[in-house]
Order: sequence, then structure tokens, then C-alpha cells
Amino acid sequence: MDIVVNPQKGACMADLDAVLEQLRQERERAAGELRQLEKVIAALSKVTARSSRAASGSGKRMKRQLSVAARERIAAAQRARWAKVRAQSRRAS
Repeated sequence: MDIVVNPQKGACMADLDAVLEQLRQERERAAGELRQLEKVIAALSKVTARSSRAASGSGKRMKRQLSVAARERIAAAQRARWAKVRAQSRRAS
């Protein structure tokens, strides 16, 4: 955008009108670009949403984080199961 400054005082208002018109045109151009970007973003958002749903259905899941307490409960339950198995095998022999 080229802004020309006229040294004559009488032509100053005409220059301001021209500058104002240039700014309005630039605003319209930028608004058009913004609309284009919003369309592209919307299209890409749909693609990534579809691909993430497809990936989750194909067996690729995010690994869950268990708390320490949950891991301890699971470990205790497994120890109890093994203790039961060992007790039954000792009685059978």
C-alpha cells in the first residue's frame, strides 16, 4: 500500500480521502483473506476429526495413566489370585 503525501495544504483533504479509500479497500481484501482462512481451517478440522475417530476405532488407543493407588490395588488383587492358585495346587498334591 503506497501512501503519497502532498506538500500542498489544500490537497491534504483530497489525499486523506484517497488514503481512507485505500484503507477501506485493504480492509475488504483482508476480510476476504480471513474468510478464506476460516474455510480452510474448517475443512482441515473436519479431516482431522475424521482421522482421529478412525484411528481410535482401529485399535490405536491412548495409553491410560493409572494412579499409584490403583496400581497397588491391582497388584494386591493379582497377588491374592496367585496365592489362591498356589494354595489349591498344594492341596491337590
